[in-house]
Amino acid sequence: MVTFEEIGIEKKILDAITDLGFENPLPIQEKVIPILLENNDDLIGLAQTGTGKTAAFGLPALQKIDAKSKATQVLILSPTRELCLQIAADMKDYAKYMREINIVAVYGGADIDRQIRALKRGAHIIVATPGRMNDLLNKRKKINLDSLKTVILDEADEMLNMGFKEELDAILDETPKEKQTLLFSATMPSDVLRISKNYMTEPREITVGSKNAGAENVEHFCYSVHERDRYLALKRIVDYNPDIYGIVFCRTRMETKDIAEKLIQDGYNADSLHGDLSQTQREYAMHKFRIKNLQILVATDVAARGLDVKDLTHVINYNLPDEASSYTHRSGRTGRAGKTGVSIVIVNLKEKYKIKRIEHILQKKFSFKEIPGGSEICEKQLLNYVDKMQKIEINHTEIDQFLPDVYEKLEWLSREELIKHFVSLEFNRFLEYYRDAKEITSPLDRNRTNDRNRTNGRRDDRRNDRKSDFGQRTGPRSAEEGYTRFFINLGHKDDLSPRDLIGLINRSTRKRNIRIGKIKLFKTFSFFEVENDFKDLILNSFTNIDYNERKVVVQITKNEEQPFKTGKGNRKPYNKSQSNRSFKRDRYKKY
Repeated sequence: MVTFEEIGIEKKILDAITDLGFENPLPIQEKVIPILLENNDDLIGLAQTGTGKTAAFGLPALQKIDAKSKATQVLILSPTRELCLQIAADMKDYAKYMREINIVAVYGGADIDRQIRALKRGAHIIVATPGRMNDLLNKRKKINLDSLKTVILDEADEMLNMGFKEELDAILDETPKEKQTLLFSATMPSDVLRISKNYMTEPREITVGSKNAGAENVEHFCYSVHERDRYLALKRIVDYNPDIYGIVFCRTRMETKDIAEKLIQDGYNADSLHGDLSQTQREYAMHKFRIKNLQILVATDVAARGLDVKDLTHVINYNLPDEASSYTHRSGRTGRAGKTGVSIVIVNLKEKYKIKRIEHILQKKFSFKEIPGGSEICEKQLLNYVDKMQKIEINHTEIDQFLPDVYEKLEWLSREELIKHFVSLEFNRFLEYYRDAKEITSPLDRNRTNDRNRTNGRRDDRRNDRKSDFGQRTGPRSAEEGYTRFFINLGHKDDLSPRDLIGLINRSTRKRNIRIGKIKLFKTFSFFEVENDFKDLILNSFTNIDYNERKVVVQITKNEEQPFKTGKGNRKPYNKSQSNRSFKRDRYKKY
């Protein structure tokens, strides 16, 4: 296997990258570095995120710097603040034993005066985002590129996707005609081709893997769910992967905030990253994530572009990106540097067509999976907990002094009971949540079932389900023995879930020990059952209660007739025939 020394890297840089744990060059480095060291030809490098592109262009750039001159000789442009800072940090690590070389990062969202002062002290290498670079170069005239030797465009496709076309043109127009231009990208769309034609001279093209294809070490899974089950599906996917360390991608800032808040409220070690955060807040969130104080980072595409986080196990697409090519960048966050990773997509039926487009770009097929069942998740969590307990290192010196008191407290337990107690300490919350949780079915499965039933001459499942839930064939509509059935004027339209309803009951009554029975959610109203002992408490507690700016009304009901008309203002009683007709028109979900 070839070494960095054999491909021409000098000793000072070799010592620095050896300290970083570099052993042998990765494929993109092995192909690109010798070319860049031997000549000044323009070059296009096509490789996925995480394949070692920074070292591929960074090591030769450092080695060719004339340290005697203080002029700027290398300009590296990247799409985001995070990637800009990451590249600058990597370059400084590579230049650890080249004290005379100055590297300056300039990016938006930070003190521009401080960056100007750093530039005045001299910058052999500038790492910049297009917006701030254009400001300093063309508007404030604080940067001189007359001595520039090399321009490097990293993640060129992302810079163009983010709308930096004008800034890139303005910057490149100010660079000397005689220079080396290097363009690195994961994909090769038409805009990137335009840059190569306008600003590069007969560039050599180096491709690692297939052009525009996804990373080789990433598996791609797809879960098809009803839209209303999307968040519940996310929770089950996370629970089924106990050691997950990943990014959840959302489409909008609001969705990012919402999903992160829900995960935090549900006890997950999560945080969000989006454009509304200040630079300090972004850096704090990223620091927590990098040191693994966070298990899940919920992010938008813009916020997460250029993130370089090691050892990510999963990328979860809560929603697919608008551009199919952006999926390549998302999935490229995992499976880096030769390690394996998993990219998961959650889709509804309307989005299924997008999967085919992504498969065409990736040149890979998705594996369609079923949402894990409650028993599967509990088993996975239990075995994972047992594995961790087996592997934990015991500090005998520190713990032995406390053991006599521990033995005394636990002597009444048998070996089997002791194991059950320790396992239950961690495991009970999963058992409690999934004990009565309704399984999430795929809409694809339902269609297949319906097709099979029609083939066998049976009625459509949906009609049978509806008749069963209306009580026409399977029994009475009244509450179970010992329980009282209540009507509440909230439903799916109010973003109410069973978990939300249980939380509302607990908050309103200020009790946690209420035994709640069956729950049925409809579009504009719902039914729930509680033990008879709590009947009066429920009626007395739900006075002057609001939910999502709607006044809550709760009444005892003996059947599933809707006692209120939905509409603006107060809901007025229907007569019985109206109630039945309205009720039968509503589609609903049974829990």
